[in-house]
Amino acid sequence: MSNEHSKVERVLQNSQPVGSPLPDWAPRRLPDAERLRGRWCTLERLDADRHADELSAAYAASEDSDWTYLPVGPFESADSYRSWVQAQAQTGDPRHYAVIDAASGRAVGTLSLMRHDPANGVIEVGWVVFSRAMQRTPISTEAHFLLMGYVFDELGYRRYEWKCDSLNAPSRRAAERLGFEFEGTFRQSTVYKGRSRDTSWFSIIDREWPQRRRAFEAWLAPENFDDDGTQRTALRGR
Repeated sequence: MSNEHSKVERVLQNSQPVGSPLPDWAPRRLPDAERLRGRWCTLERLDADRHADELSAAYAASEDSDWTYLPVGPFESADSYRSWVQAQAQTGDPRHYAVIDAASGRAVGTLSLMRHDPANGVIEVGWVVFSRAMQRTPISTEAHFLLMGYVFDELGYRRYEWKCDSLNAPSRRAAERLGFEFEGTFRQSTVYKGRSRDTSWFSIIDREWPQRRRAFEAWLAPENFDDDGTQRTALRGR
């Protein structure tokens, strides 16, 4: 029997094409890490007592435009933000993490793992709220890298998703820079803040991750930054 014929048989069932077999697949565990350490930052499970005041102070420098495409915010006061953090810190999905700046030891942003689907090995990064103190810095890139590495290398998930309002140009650019592939737009998928949202879908899948990981490691290496902390070479996620 020829190799070509064998290949055809492997992708046909009842004379119909089917997806690649996964004979060794088993459901993955839910995310459970309390802390993920990097060079520029550490991700800590969100805790109101430890993080709410620092995050509120960090977001004080933000503008209302930083909250336009988020379902919540801007918050009227530090107390209202603390109340929101207290509630979110108790949820299992989304599982929120505070981003701790290694230099200052202070919380400067949050992001989360959400829409957990361990049976299919699919999970989404969301609720990305980075303060001005970490935007366009190595901290923001490493925070994403730490979460990706945890999902693919430790948990063994197959697919890592990014979704955003299709009109959110900064989020779309960030997804592409970080190596996500654009998959399409779901029209009128969500209603939030009293308006309709078309949602752009992006993903990285497990077979793409090794190349993405090498790109992140090269970009985050100390030698990629000059004495002022400016990158020498841009990140090319794919």
